[in-house]
Amino acid sequence: MTDETGFSSAGAYASSRAPEDMPTSFGFRTVREGEKQGLVNDVFHKVANRYDIMNDLMSGGLHRVWKDAMVSTLAPPHTPGRGWKVLDVAGGTGDIATRIVERSGRAVEAVVLDINGSMLAVGQDRANKAGLSGSIRFSQGNAEVLPFPDRSFDAYTIAFGIRNVPEIGKALSEAYRVLKRGGRFLCLEFSEVDMPGLDRIYDAFSFHVIPAMGQAVTGDGEPYRYLVESIRKFPNQERFAQMIRTAGFERVTYRNYTGGIAALHSGWKL
Repeated sequence: MTDETGFSSAGAYASSRAPEDMPTSFGFRTVREGEKQGLVNDVFHKVANRYDIMNDLMSGGLHRVWKDAMVSTLAPPHTPGRGWKVLDVAGGTGDIATRIVERSGRAVEAVVLDINGSMLAVGQDRANKAGLSGSIRFSQGNAEVLPFPDRSFDAYTIAFGIRNVPEIGKALSEAYRVLKRGGRFLCLEFSEVDMPGLDRIYDAFSFHVIPAMGQAVTGDGEPYRYLVESIRKFPNQERFAQMIRTAGFERVTYRNYTGGIAALHSGWKL
């Protein structure tokens, strides 16, 4: 929780979470405009092969529960032949797309878009091994300038990726553009803890344990230090909900998971 000064009850690791800071914030560092994307790309090139393993370790497996809840909220149709398509952005490893396709009984088509080729390579390999290459297509591109026509998709999902986009407003506008009328936007992202006591435990774990864990598992703790810091810079639940409304979405809501460690935001193109 934050007070009017922008500091949380945990104190040391608080930030303003101001949306206007995101294009030039690389974790707690301020970088030049246009520099952030290259730095983020480098982070994910380094962690691609161990990305999901580290997600399990960092969240104690909770990210799987949150992702399953996201797909349950989406409720993809089970009727084949409808041409229902979902775009999963920043989903390089295919984690969310695989869940959606399998939840539908392979009745839907998923397109995974990621700016990072290393992440996409991991996802494509997994889809091939799972026999899902006919249901999941992988595309390299930028969330801020999607390479798809207007009104192409029935749903747009993004999980733990939007905080790494320099211009979040542009990404949200692009999400709105490529969705069909009646299409749904779902974003699962780390957010602001709203449970007193948990915030202190979460900060201590994030800043002292996760980088050390990353160093032990991958040989490099710095990418995980950035990931932890980027969470603290991302707009909180209400601010992000307002950004989604500004992009044109209606019936915007959010649901906190695990005391606000993660939040699922939803919006509709009506």
